[in-house]
Amino acid sequence: MTFDAAGFWEIATHVFNLALAYALALPVGWDRERDDRSAGIRTFPLVAIASCGFVLVGIAVLGRESMGQARIMEGLITGVGFIGGGAILKHGRKATGTATAASLWATGALGAAVGYGLYDIAIVLSLTTFLTLRCARPMKEAAQEPGGQQDNQARPRGS
Repeated sequence: MTFDAAGFWEIATHVFNLALAYALALPVGWDRERDDRSAGIRTFPLVAIASCGFVLVGIAVLGRESMGQARIMEGLITGVGFIGGGAILKHGRKATGTATAASLWATGALGAAVGYGLYDIAIVLSLTTFLTLRCARPMKEAAQEPGGQQDNQARPRGS
């Protein structure tokens, strides 16, 4: 790559994409951090920026239309799923961390979407993930209240 106007524009575009992926993941990371979850304000933006970076490198090395792009996506889906799997903990019959894991997966998709220039998809993923975490919480809490549970013995009192 040369440092002419085209090279500068390419660098600026890469920096913009990486910064956008980071910024779109921040609200999700903030939400998880605020609730003291296993992944938070550092993890989510890093997942997004790394996913975006892998896509940008793949495009630069293989080309946008290469069939190798499918392998990059496959690796991202698997890798981010593996990271999310680390957020899931099992306590007896109950699993915790599934929302954090799913949010990490969505954030990886968000970063990939930015890398491919699909900003509309990235924005929808960011908003939907953040709003689901924020707005569905009261419904979840209502479902877990005594009388709101399907099986009162599935969850011990006071937990």
